Amino acid sequence: MELEQLRQIVEVDRLGTISAAAEELHITQPALSRSIRRLEKDLGQELFDRSHNSVTLNAAGRLAVSHAKRILADVRLMRDDFDELAQRERTIKIASVAPAPTWRLTAMVVERFPGTILAPQLMGDSAAQTALANRDVDMAILRHPVALPTMHSIPLMSEDLFASIPEGNPLAGKSVVSFADLDGQPFLVFKGIGSWMDIVRQRMPLSQLVVQEDREVFLQMLLTSDLLAFTSNAPQNDGDVQGRARVPISDADAHATFFLVTPVEGDERVSEICSWVEKQGERSN
Repeated sequence: MELEQLRQIVEVDRLGTISAAAEELHITQPALSRSIRRLEKDLGQELFDRSHNSVTLNAAGRLAVSHAKRILADVRLMRDDFDELAQRERTIKIASVAPAPTWRLTAMVVERFPGTILAPQLMGDSAAQTALANRDVDMAILRHPVALPTMHSIPLMSEDLFASIPEGNPLAGKSVVSFADLDGQPFLVFKGIGSWMDIVRQRMPLSQLVVQEDREVFLQMLLTSDLLAFTSNAPQNDGDVQGRARVPISDADAHATFFLVTPVEGDERVSEICSWVEKQGERSN
């Protein structure tokens, strides 16, 4: 008995005739008839009442179709489960305090480890460290190394924060600004900036922050709004926007070095990625 034979009798039952089932299955009618005869021989029962012009499922045939549907459903479920398992085995979960380093890591992994799926999630520093310690994630991206013998920390990238200032604003003519210069100005902020949001709130308590959750809407508002905004020197970030000056922020906490942190006794895939990232860092120094 073969799975294909079970599919065949289910199709005959669904479509009503062997000829229609053969067309649906892309085989000839004689080939389908022979396959069904072999199944009947294996089961030791005829499944159809046959006349000159038609075939009709008999009691044994209806029982066979009922079992066939359950078996085929179980096969589909098994394949779905195996597909899910394969995807989980290719997926590396990451807790990150900022979006830009996940973009950088993704670019590196896609180049060197095709087929690997990264699943980053933005969270605060403490939550990211806890998730890593509990092995809820495979990696964490933090603004600092973790000084534990069980953890391995690798510099991943640096990022500098800039103010995106409309040309009509007096601050647009400055070569550099500080958070103190910016405090009190209304700001358009994209919600998904991770730990930068905490720094902005702490250093600019007098500023009204217009937080936008939708990235596309945020980018559109940059073109039409007179609100100040933030950008950075991350390659995937917004960069120069027409009608706006991109002014560096001088404060020390407007500059960040992000570290890729992984367990020393981690998954083999994670270890390979860490070694690759570390080698790339050594080559760029």
